[in-house]
Amino acid sequence: MQLLTPTGHRITVPEEARSPGPDLPTGADPPVSKPRRADPPGGEPTAADIDLPAHVADLTADDLVGLYRDMTLVRRLDEEATSLQRQGELGLWASLRGQEAAQVGSGRALGPHDMAFPSYREHGVAWCRGVDPAAILAIFRGASLGGWAPAEHGFALYSIVVGSQTLHATGYAMGMARDGSDGAAIVYFGDGASSEGDVNEAFGWAGVFGAPLVFFCQNNQWAISEPTRRQSRTEIFHRASGFGFPSVRVDGNDVLACLAVTRWALARARSGRGPVLVEAVTYRMGAHTTADDPTRYRSAAELDAWRRRDPLDRMRAYLSADGLLDEDRERRIALEADTLAHDLRARCTTMPDPAPTSLFDHVQVADNELVSTQRAAFTAQFGADGEDGWRDGPPGPNRPNGPNGNGRKGGLVAGEARVSEEAW
Repeated sequence: MQLLTPTGHRITVPEEARSPGPDLPTGADPPVSKPRRADPPGGEPTAADIDLPAHVADLTADDLVGLYRDMTLVRRLDEEATSLQRQGELGLWASLRGQEAAQVGSGRALGPHDMAFPSYREHGVAWCRGVDPAAILAIFRGASLGGWAPAEHGFALYSIVVGSQTLHATGYAMGMARDGSDGAAIVYFGDGASSEGDVNEAFGWAGVFGAPLVFFCQNNQWAISEPTRRQSRTEIFHRASGFGFPSVRVDGNDVLACLAVTRWALARARSGRGPVLVEAVTYRMGAHTTADDPTRYRSAAELDAWRRRDPLDRMRAYLSADGLLDEDRERRIALEADTLAHDLRARCTTMPDPAPTSLFDHVQVADNELVSTQRAAFTAQFGADGEDGWRDGPPGPNRPNGPNGNGRKGGLVAGEARVSEEAW
């Protein structure tokens, strides 16, 4: 396994804890050498101090194969979701292809009392936390406004607003500390989100208040069409030192390295020593979302170079070399993945449309008079199924009750049966 220190040096751990697969050329990497110490403020440990083998020493042969199984199943589910979107069954999909090791490795490091805060691409972490994949697809199909109970899974709802989840995670982690929780929080964001003000505010608050929080940045090299070099003039993991807490940069395509580093970071956070920033260097093999065309801004040569570092190929080679994965076992995992994808497709295409009045559910923890009044006004105008008030179809520019017709009030058609001002 390999790490990069805050000084930019590469560390290779002993042979007995080697990473899955050969070291691949990465251009102008610094030479392997004993790193020069450059402690963050307060003399906190650097990557050179992390005993990586100790944090994965408990893994059995079945555990190692289990990590490969996780990544295989997650990739197959991701492929099926992409196909469903292309066939009109989903409105959009954000693929995780290429980032399976970063997500499964960090996701399997989480304990039962930990809480994860995702963005909108953490399908692999969701899998590790026991979230039903169909619940995720329901969001992208428009059949759900949430999808699961965060407390039951230790996994918050997806956050579409870029970077906002870092503030949610910081506040939650501060609450965990005050409640005396045995757990810690982890928040996922990308290299593009690191430019957001929310992320930097979260760094500040977490650092000052010593929040038990792991900031896990998946640097997949592209913020939609903008490369990482346009997000920062320094490596992203360097930023933590300015906020007074340590950071580490890890090979995000090495599932064992991601597992070890995240275990270390979470253990440090749980012990009351404050936040840690982990930068997992990986690559987004697919489009930003299915609405994106990456061929317009990145080269085939770049894609091919990263394809040779595929996290599944690396883990497969590692397991095969140690005699832990033969053709029969791999075939059974592949069959399981196809069966799971087939079931997911069937469940997705038969999802019922939600009742329009469900818009008013879970707006707040408990119903109140304002929400109840709005629900009643909606039902009176459109009926319980939401269709009665449309007449000749949903309002639009060319329909009498559309925005160019009799006007709208609070998102409802306000023609002959105008909703009262008091209701809104």
